[in-house]
Amino acid sequence: MTKSRRETVLQLIKNHDIETQEELQTLLESKGFETTQSTVSRDIKHLNIVKVNKNGKYCYALSGTPETLNKGSLERYRDIFSKSVTSIKSAQNDVVIKCYSGMAQAACAAIDATMSDLIIGSLAGDDTIFIITEDENKSKELVTKLNGLL
Repeated sequence: MTKSRRETVLQLIKNHDIETQEELQTLLESKGFETTQSTVSRDIKHLNIVKVNKNGKYCYALSGTPETLNKGSLERYRDIFSKSVTSIKSAQNDVVIKCYSGMAQAACAAIDATMSDLIIGSLAGDDTIFIITEDENKSKELVTKLNGLL
């Protein structure tokens, strides 16, 4: 039940501008999850959810997404990525990124911090990153965005 509720919290935050825990609790209840404010608070903490300014309103968002990074952090991640990667290829819902030896983990951290909305998970070795996306369309979108950083 906890996992399902937390997945629903992520979807609600992605699809709605939620300003308060009470709003989130009401939306969860409309999806069939009876919750308390303290449960919502624990979910927010566990999922690393933060508040960001969206058009003058402070709304919940996932930490580590482009909207929660400051410009300097975003530029550093782009710099790390562009100096580490040698090729990007996709096959169905998977993306494989080749890097200079020893650079895959740094490049993967940059991807995780800036593209988390497009990926299900990532794994970095010494010179290769393997990413799983939801479907082929997300994979293509990710490859397009990553190639734009090179």
